[in-house]
Amino acid sequence: MHWDVFKYVTEVFILVPALLGLKGNLEMTLASRLSTAANIGQMDTPKELWRMITGNMALIQVQATVVGFLASIAAVIFGWIPDGHFSIDHAVLLCASSVATAFIASLVLGMIMIGVIIGSRKMGINPDNVATPIAASLGDLITLALLSGISWALYKELESKAYVNPLVCAFFIALLPIWIIIAKKNAATREVLYSGWEPVIIAMAISSVGGLILDRTVSDPNFAGIAVFTPVINGVGGNLVAVQASRISTYLHMNGMPGESSETAPRKCPSPCSTFFSSDVNSRSARVLFLLVVPGHLVFLYTISSMRGGHTTLTLIFILFYMTAALLQVLILLYIADWMVHWMWGRDLDPDNFSIPYLTALGDLIGTGLLALSFHILWLIGDRDSDVGD
Repeated sequence: MHWDVFKYVTEVFILVPALLGLKGNLEMTLASRLSTAANIGQMDTPKELWRMITGNMALIQVQATVVGFLASIAAVIFGWIPDGHFSIDHAVLLCASSVATAFIASLVLGMIMIGVIIGSRKMGINPDNVATPIAASLGDLITLALLSGISWALYKELESKAYVNPLVCAFFIALLPIWIIIAKKNAATREVLYSGWEPVIIAMAISSVGGLILDRTVSDPNFAGIAVFTPVINGVGGNLVAVQASRISTYLHMNGMPGESSETAPRKCPSPCSTFFSSDVNSRSARVLFLLVVPGHLVFLYTISSMRGGHTTLTLIFILFYMTAALLQVLILLYIADWMVHWMWGRDLDPDNFSIPYLTALGDLIGTGLLALSFHILWLIGDRDSDVGD
């Protein structure tokens, strides 16, 4: 928040939810796809395993490069609309930072995901319970670190070596045809290469709206403290709902193929009671995931407080508002996941590829929106920070 690149190119804040959302759009769909493939026996032989790895790694590099480029365009547009200010140097900086971050983060996280899923299978652990949370948490950490480091380094080069930014952009875009050829040769990823763009791009746009809310809120000195809590509330919400979506999807795959009418998937719009209070295995997991919200966030709040992070005094009323926002976010997301996964399954869409991008993007938007609302209400009722600006 205090680095020059974030102070003078504030549109980088708009990139934060969009690029953190990439872990939902790409890594977590990769983890969900490979977990399902592992659970239904499509990765049992070395040949099948190698085919799944190469195809999926090439696919996420294509998606990461394209979505990173589109996210930078969205950040430029959303940054330009309120103020009418446009800088070509800043636009190219955003493009280079976004594309480089998306590409490198996807490469690193993709390799970690493959290792985790193979390890889980060998140890007899269900990858659905392990891979998606690791993708979500590591995705936030690695992506935010890369975005901050790359944008800071490129910003320093802006004055003396202006050609570096367009060169970085051109390099990663030039690699696109190679990844497309590899992904097209693989039957497992060919279909996603053609049909998997809609959820990824729409999810990026939804996350960018959350980024606009973050940018507008952080720009106000009275609400600067939101910067520290946004990745936490969004990360936890996206993490938990991705686990639930991945579990429901695997459960459905074990009973048939997408589009097939089975007893497990006829639900049009479930009631909240059936989502959270039935004896169904997915309802039980929804209850467990919802109960993880409060202890999980208390640990994060304590960590932030002990590290003296941010500009917000952790008063009792702040914690109450924060927890309410977090619980409401996860409650909404788990309900939407129950409806969305079954709805997509009934329409012959594989939820592994389509549901998680929408859910994590909605998590970013709902989490950022509720958090910003909480900060505004706290300000209005007089719970104002004495240490803002320290």
